[in-house]
Amino acid sequence: MKFISSAYLSGAMEKRKIPNEELGRKSVKEFRASEKTPAIIVLENVRSMNNVGSVFRTADAFLFEAVYLCGYTPVPPHREIHKTALGATETVTWKHFNTIAEAVESIREMNVKIFSVEQTEQSISPEKISLTNGERIALIFGNEVEGVSEEAIGLSDGVIEIPQAGMKHSLNIAVSAGIVCWEIFKKNLKK
Repeated sequence: MKFISSAYLSGAMEKRKIPNEELGRKSVKEFRASEKTPAIIVLENVRSMNNVGSVFRTADAFLFEAVYLCGYTPVPPHREIHKTALGATETVTWKHFNTIAEAVESIREMNVKIFSVEQTEQSISPEKISLTNGERIALIFGNEVEGVSEEAIGLSDGVIEIPQAGMKHSLNIAVSAGIVCWEIFKKNLKK
């Protein structure tokens, strides 16, 4: 895994864009055989196929175990999902559930801690999530307009809220997934 060094940021190193062939990208076979970040993304009634595709790319980027699609969330294969997933639907394991309750039941059987990503009175900031070594987590992201359902919040072990200071207090689901998934990925890098 390649991270930017402080020497690079200070200008002491050459600032050369890395060509694709030097990025060390995994093949589908290598991806599937890789140790995964012990996390599942759950999309509850997400309408936009572009958002679904973007979340698949995020799950691929951070080596998440799976993406669970619930309700009327569109499922691969679909041209509109593929446009933003760019092949991540081929690497990331995914399942569809008719309801959020069915998805949560399946997750509970695997002894996974479940967090909704929503604004509630008892929510915590993503960096405050505490996971023990190897503990698995599921992150529920909701509909673009309505957010995560009350039912899903009630079924969750906790709620994560991304702090915001602007007028809208609303982020696109793909952006929210990127922020929260990066926090989970960082926690697993440290272990």
